[in-house]
Amino acid sequence: MSTRDLSVGTPTVAAPRPISWRARWERFTGSYVTRTVLQALVTIWAVITFTFFLIRLMPGNPVTIYISQLMNTENITYEEAYARAAAQFAFDTDATPLEQYIDYLGQVLQGNLGQSITTGTPVLSLILRFLPWTLFSAGLGLLVSFSLGVLLGMMMAYFRNSPLDHVLSFFSSIMSAVPNYVLGLLLVVIFSVQLGWFSVGDLRGTYDPHLTPAFTLEFFLDMLKHAFLPVLTYVLGTLGQWMLSMKSSTVSVLGEDYVNVARARGLPQRRILTAYVGRNASLPLFTLLAISIGFVVGGSVLIEELYVYKGLGSFLFQSISARDYTSMQGVFLIITIAVVVSNLLADLLYSRLDPRIRISGEK
Repeated sequence: MSTRDLSVGTPTVAAPRPISWRARWERFTGSYVTRTVLQALVTIWAVITFTFFLIRLMPGNPVTIYISQLMNTENITYEEAYARAAAQFAFDTDATPLEQYIDYLGQVLQGNLGQSITTGTPVLSLILRFLPWTLFSAGLGLLVSFSLGVLLGMMMAYFRNSPLDHVLSFFSSIMSAVPNYVLGLLLVVIFSVQLGWFSVGDLRGTYDPHLTPAFTLEFFLDMLKHAFLPVLTYVLGTLGQWMLSMKSSTVSVLGEDYVNVARARGLPQRRILTAYVGRNASLPLFTLLAISIGFVVGGSVLIEELYVYKGLGSFLFQSISARDYTSMQGVFLIITIAVVVSNLLADLLYSRLDPRIRISGEK
């Protein structure tokens, strides 16, 4: 047989075509996680840019405010006050906002949040100093209000149209409508000023200055004592929302077919409430809880200022008052990252808690 006959019918293998950059990019961005992370990064950059220029639209700057204070308190001339301010503050008034923005982005990419304009202390160290107290007070308040809200919301739904439901619905509606700082003022006016149950002055700060921070029971109880009013205000300010959300979700679940089937099978009410109703009704609330965790980082500026609780919110308020640009930018950056990451975790958490939910794009 000739060589030509042997070659008849032999398939020829075509050379693989190179993958274009466009195809590689579409494959890379086709993943849900990749798209979400890219969106998160873009969101963080957009918020950084927006807040950077927004705070510079505020009237005055650290130098002018400090000059005004010197001229009013020490009766010196503007030139003398300007010379002292220029020597104290690490702030270049001659640099354009664009130059400051480019310099700030370069520092952020290196993990450097800069130095406080008013004190010269690294902003990151100041944030790490105040952040734990906000996480302790606002985080504890969030966990307490969430736990009570889930429990009371289930009771409202299960005993709906009963006197208990009417009373709790009225309470939750009032608590949801009143801002938390108004609740804080009412606590001070009624229970401290009018009734004299406690002294607000004794509860100022995060702990007794005569105590040394340590992992002891005495120090922990003192922390709870000073955080009692902020935590109580956070609980009362958010409890109504959790109660109403849980009631609405529970009422919806009680009408599902699998709950009626469980009742028809003669399962105990306790098992139905915990395994069938409570577990499924609380799924949307876990998503809201994950999102709320991001806002806990920012704390409440007004609440911490009201009770003189030295957390991140109080630090932000002082930075705004002094026009400390770098400190404000650092706090806003931390809050933005916390909110974006908590939203990402909320999406992933809900898909894991509920097997019926599938992330778009997953097979």
